[in-house]
Amino acid sequence: MIILLTLSPLLAGLGAFLIRNDERRRFLLLAAAGFHLLLVAAALAFRPAAAPGAWFALDELGLLFLGTASLLFFGASVYAVGYLRREKRGAAGTPEEGFIFRNAPEPVFTGCLLLFLSAMTAVTVSRHMGMLWAAVEATTLLSAPLIYFHRHKRSLEATWKYLLICSVGIALALMGNLFLGAAGLRPGVELDLDSLLAGAASLDPAWLKAAFLFLFVGYGTKMGLAPFHTWLPDAHSESPALVSALLSGALLNCAFLGILRISQVCAAAGLASFTGEIMILFGLLSLMTAAAFILGQKDYKRMLAYSSIEHMGILALGAGLGGGAVYGALLGAVCHSLTKAGLFFISGLVLAACRTKNIADISGLLRRAPFTAAAWLAGFFLITGTPPSGIFLGKFMILRTAVSNGHFAAAAFFLAFLGAVFAGLGRIFLAMTLGEPAADKFPGKEFVETRAMLLPSAFFFLLVILLGFYMPAWLDGLITGAARLVGGGL
Repeated sequence: MIILLTLSPLLAGLGAFLIRNDERRRFLLLAAAGFHLLLVAAALAFRPAAAPGAWFALDELGLLFLGTASLLFFGASVYAVGYLRREKRGAAGTPEEGFIFRNAPEPVFTGCLLLFLSAMTAVTVSRHMGMLWAAVEATTLLSAPLIYFHRHKRSLEATWKYLLICSVGIALALMGNLFLGAAGLRPGVELDLDSLLAGAASLDPAWLKAAFLFLFVGYGTKMGLAPFHTWLPDAHSESPALVSALLSGALLNCAFLGILRISQVCAAAGLASFTGEIMILFGLLSLMTAAAFILGQKDYKRMLAYSSIEHMGILALGAGLGGGAVYGALLGAVCHSLTKAGLFFISGLVLAACRTKNIADISGLLRRAPFTAAAWLAGFFLITGTPPSGIFLGKFMILRTAVSNGHFAAAAFFLAFLGAVFAGLGRIFLAMTLGEPAADKFPGKEFVETRAMLLPSAFFFLLVILLGFYMPAWLDGLITGAARLVGGGL
């Protein structure tokens, strides 16, 4: 099953490069995404057993992130059908997006999307630190052409910035793997996860600490933790909406998974307090950085990017606190992915309706595009953790753990930064949505809200709201099992 999970989007992606008919290629994208989601559902139902020492297997942690990525990708595929049709019309001379330049050929875009899914699948099923590193590097290379889709100088700059900074990060992660190998050289511990966990007590503590630091900085760069986050606002801002959704909702989780894997090893070696303090520090630093930049933000896609940095800080904080906060962080990871993907989907419609990413130039969205505006406001309340929502529950569990464990300063800073982010986002979202519409730049042309581009966001938002009321037993068991793997629990 693991081979099929990885190969099916890989083969579909290679096939997409060869198909010349746009509608057939879009059908292939939808079919491959749906088939992958069915395979993930089967894996959740049957939980295939892994051989000891296997390099590829699915545990609860991998399944949680794989399921999230697959669901997001299916939603992105539905969105892509309407998005690509709109882009095609714009390229033909009737611009609907407002930022139509020389788009990348659609076969390249669709093929890279599917190959990107294959690489993210490889990250989640890898139980060898070397293979995990290689899969994370593959996600960087395969997502770069997606960021450059519009082929404008700003998207070119964002792509190179993404490649350069993430390549430096992945090089540091490679050094971390080398140090991890050195830590197990004398006792003969290999780099597969089973061997590392079984022999954690015999690993050299100094080499293991060095390995964690390098892996944390390396994968933290890809995750978007401050101060390693500088590629993220540009890449998210200049990417097509559905690519931004996948970068924020799925790719950042893959990097977080890399950090959690080395945290598992360190916890088994008795270094949980060492890793926890580092993650708490950088989690709070990311929250502070996001709050500062959101308050003065002028571009709403960059605003959403800084919101992702905020949530990555929340995840790092929860993982660092341990205990029930790990459960809250993992629940928050799932709900943030769904909500942020939905918001980026809606941002594409906002851009199509208003022809600008400048916040100051947008007002009265509720009158020009009422369904888009309603979804935009709903996304604001969900992403800021307004109850009922799964994000609220995740934040509450992190806060409760911080207070109960005596981390009063961390709890106070956590609340203060959340309040600043809420104020900054609220000012922007309400100003864009309410009031009188700005002067129409295209008189006589009514904006059409594409149903295929609205439905994925509505579905994702509904799921996040439902998780605020009811937690399915299978999902609770999956998150609980994943939390126990990294030293957390209720």
